[in-house]
This record gives sequence, structure tokens and C-alpha cells, in this order.
Amino acid sequence: MSMQERGADGFGGVVLFGPPAAGKDTVSAALTRLDDRYGQLTKIKVGSGRTTGYRMADHAELDALRAAGRVVLETTRYGNTYAIDRGDMDAMTDAGRVPLVHVGSIDHLRTFNAAVREPWLCVLLWVPRDVCEQRSKERGDRDTADRLAAWDEALADLRAVPEDEEPFHLLMRTDHSDPARTAALVAKTHAEDARRPALPGSLAALLRGAASDEG
Repeated sequence: MSMQERGADGFGGVVLFGPPAAGKDTVSAALTRLDDRYGQLTKIKVGSGRTTGYRMADHAELDALRAAGRVVLETTRYGNTYAIDRGDMDAMTDAGRVPLVHVGSIDHLRTFNAAVREPWLCVLLWVPRDVCEQRSKERGDRDTADRLAAWDEALADLRAVPEDEEPFHLLMRTDHSDPARTAALVAKTHAEDARRPALPGSLAALLRGAASDEG
């Protein structure tokens, strides 16, 4: 189902898609500073490692959420399972807040869009590979090689999108715009409720630019 066909009540929240170091966390924080109604949705995590920023759960709790039909999106990475609980989304929107969700693949974006009750503003944040590497090193990542591999995966994922599909409403190069300006444009687009995908060819144009950056 296309974004244009999915409901007529306006945007729900905001989905941010982009490779590592494209600025998803930074733009989310800038949106919250701009308007405190925006807030990053806390994902459920089942597994080990970092707990900050997650709602930790065990397999039994996740099974119960699945059985109740509350799991909007479930992903597995690094041996952990991550999930979005519809109840958490509803709690935010019922309180007058705007959830921000980060997704890592086009398939996850499609799954999410098919599961939510109204269209969400879908935003692609992009940086060239060398900027991804520079930012990763500057912030002290110990896994920069893995971040670059994830960047390569994101580019391949975007290149596989059919030419007649525009999965995003807004596409932004965050190396061309500071976080405050990026957040302001996202908020403006969300408020305008222009439930149209980006102009045909926008993604293709961005990918052509990515190819030039690689060269």
C-alpha cells in the first residue's frame, strides 16, 4: 500500500532512516530541543550489552507482546532482538507527543509503515562514506569498520528500491545542513502534513550523488 493511500488523518510520528553517523540520534535530539513534544521512542531489547536507551525485556515478555498483537516491528542484530511496542507508541501519542523511530533497512521501513495505523513522516538522512568514517573516528568508535560495512549495506539497500517506489517524504544530506536546520525542516514538513512522497526521482538523484562521492 502506498503512502498516499494509507489513511487521511495526518502524520503519526517520524521515522528516520540512514546509515551510521548520518545523524539519527543528533537530529532526534535537535527535534526534542526544538519542540519537546518530539521524543525518541524507547525500543524493547532482549539480549545483552548496552541497556541505556532501551526497555529491557525477557523472551517471555516479548512472546506475550507478540501474542497480543502489540509488536509493530521486530529485528535481530548482534545476537539481540529489538522490538517496537504499539502500546509505547500509543502512550506517547495519547499524551500529545510525537514519537521518533529509527529503522535500519527498507524492508523494516515497509513493515513498519504497513503496521502503523496512520502514515508517518519518513525521512532519509544521508552522508557520504568518507563523512561516515570521519564522524565515527571523531566520536571515538572502536568499530568504525563495522560502521562502514553498515554504510555499504544501506547504500545497497537503497539502490535495490524499485524505480517507481519513493519510500521517503524527505531526503536530507546532513553534511550539508546542521542539526538545528535539519530538525526545523523535519518539523515543518511534519506540521504541514504534506502526505506526499518525495518527488519522483529524488532517491535516484541522491544515489547518483552518492556514486559521485564514492568516486
